[in-house]
Amino acid sequence: MKHHVVAAIPRQNNPERFGRVAVLGAGAWGTAVAATFAKAGVTTRIWGRDMQVCDAINARAENSRYLPGVALPDTLHAVHEMRATLEGAEAVAIVVPSRSVRSVARQMAEYLPKDVPVAVCAKGIEAETGLLMTQVAEEELGGNPVGCISGPTFAAETALGHPTAATVAFPFSHRDRLAPDESPAVRTAMSLSTESFRAYVSDDLVGVEVGGAVKNVIAIACGMMTGAGFAENTRAALITRGVDEMKALAEALGGRRETVTGLSGMGDLTLTCSSPTSRNMSLGLQLGQGIRREACFDGQPVVVEGEMNARSVTDLARRVGVAMPISEAVRTILHNGAELGETFAALWSRPIEGEPRTLDLSFDHPATDMAIQQLAERFT
Repeated sequence: MKHHVVAAIPRQNNPERFGRVAVLGAGAWGTAVAATFAKAGVTTRIWGRDMQVCDAINARAENSRYLPGVALPDTLHAVHEMRATLEGAEAVAIVVPSRSVRSVARQMAEYLPKDVPVAVCAKGIEAETGLLMTQVAEEELGGNPVGCISGPTFAAETALGHPTAATVAFPFSHRDRLAPDESPAVRTAMSLSTESFRAYVSDDLVGVEVGGAVKNVIAIACGMMTGAGFAENTRAALITRGVDEMKALAEALGGRRETVTGLSGMGDLTLTCSSPTSRNMSLGLQLGQGIRREACFDGQPVVVEGEMNARSVTDLARRVGVAMPISEAVRTILHNGAELGETFAALWSRPIEGEPRTLDLSFDHPATDMAIQQLAERFT
């Protein structure tokens, strides 16, 4: 029997984990991120606005409001005061909804030394400015190294120790390339990696962030079509063409197309478009079933990131001249009151195009009227 010899990959110097990390945001994902740091042996403090949530984490090692029934490391300590949370922190993760990133970054700027790296875990594009979340944080912090953590990561599964992988992205300076083991990206990845959580490293911050922002919008589209009774073919088509929209926007903003095929793009999109655990997919499912928006989630005011990003993503795409037809369809339904059946029929009956972008062609779809008639009927 022949044995194949696998060449050993040379290793860099063994990077050091951060000694102390602060996680800002005690929701479900913030708690899962903090728990992962703590499981990796990093001294971790988590900041939350709600005193009761903080007290529950400290008294019972459980976030009973956002992750009920999930045991947290005893070493994880929750703090209600921003200054105390950040004191002595060697790295920070901002894990709040995208609409809160600016205010939290502004609040922490007063207490954070300029050399401390900050990883933003929110996904989206700021509506008023068109900035990615790391760019929002950079404006408020004014000097700290800023990156992001993104990937296919449902909070409860991560906190429960299900095998999970995500990407840590920071810009790489010349010094970081000479000594990657000392870079913020590598040290953050090492500080998150446990027996169940595997972190990858990227220097394409734009590509990673675009994937995280757009995937929520595509997930709403997948939910709408699934709710209307369509199945796997339809979802696979939306996921694949959604990746193409991600690639086009990432490239236009200075990112790399191949980044979008990784965990933060294709990986996150596949997860979000495949499970009603995602609030974005769930919203789409309910709308596709004919439930009015105000009645979705039993009338509860649930924040759905893709709903807001449908407008901010397409605003940015229009500004840089990128066509994103799936995202535009979701926007017109959510924000312009367009009818689902007619909108998706128009999406499916657009001109026939070449799939590789190098094949530049366009022909009228030969069955436009039939598509509009048949697809529209499925939504009524």
